[in-house]
Amino acid sequence: MKLFISHDTRYDYAAPTSYSIQALKLTPRRDSGQITQHWRIVAPGRRVEQVDAYGNTTHLLTLEVPHREIRISVAGMVETSESFDGSLPGDGALSPLVYLTPTPLTLPDAAIEQLAKRVFTAATAKRTTLNLLMETIYDAVRYRSGTTLVTDTAAEALARGVGVCQDQAQVAIATCRAAGLPARYVSGYVLTGDADHAASHAWLDVWLDSEQRWVSCDVTHRAFAGPRLCRLAVGRDYLDAAPIRGVRRGGGIEQLEVNVIVSDSAIQDKQQ
Repeated sequence: MKLFISHDTRYDYAAPTSYSIQALKLTPRRDSGQITQHWRIVAPGRRVEQVDAYGNTTHLLTLEVPHREIRISVAGMVETSESFDGSLPGDGALSPLVYLTPTPLTLPDAAIEQLAKRVFTAATAKRTTLNLLMETIYDAVRYRSGTTLVTDTAAEALARGVGVCQDQAQVAIATCRAAGLPARYVSGYVLTGDADHAASHAWLDVWLDSEQRWVSCDVTHRAFAGPRLCRLAVGRDYLDAAPIRGVRRGGGIEQLEVNVIVSDSAIQDKQQ
């Protein structure tokens, strides 16, 4: 499947900003099941490319002259495998055990620990267990846009009972880690086929010892990852894999506008 992706981000500031630095994780990963055919990033300032500890391509964007806006645009085409079933080999230098350590956003509380005991009853987790995990988290944290902040924790999302894909992923990650399973956060894009639904997305990878592989789980759609998903970055939680994250000096009140479009080849041809 060919995914044509366009992602535009604009920051407007009430007053001049004297200095900004942004970490951009906006380049698709070189993971199984997807091949980037072409991709471009357009942004002001100076960019330095590097690969972080999790294997994500990162561009460090720095603006050192006064500015009142930042516009960042990425666009390209990623080809995904129709046969991709969510299975990913152990990759990179990091052991899966790195993803057992809780973070402030994924620290399990008593409710999450109880959830883990309910889902992971067998000694060895299998794909059937992950199906139960997705169904359980989907029911426990119902999807509702506009109900969360990026600083919300998994425990807060579970207590609230509603959230977005980011919350569902982090609750699932916290549940896996509470049961002793390595799990990592994934940021990326999804082809929804509906302009009214967000094309930015988040899900998780779970390490299965029974398969010696990562298995990618999309709680929001209650399914293993497939060709409609494009992977950007992975990490221990949202903060490690956020597409754009940075700091600035000055600027006052900030206004943010984001527009993401993901279409398949048929839609793309029609638009052209």
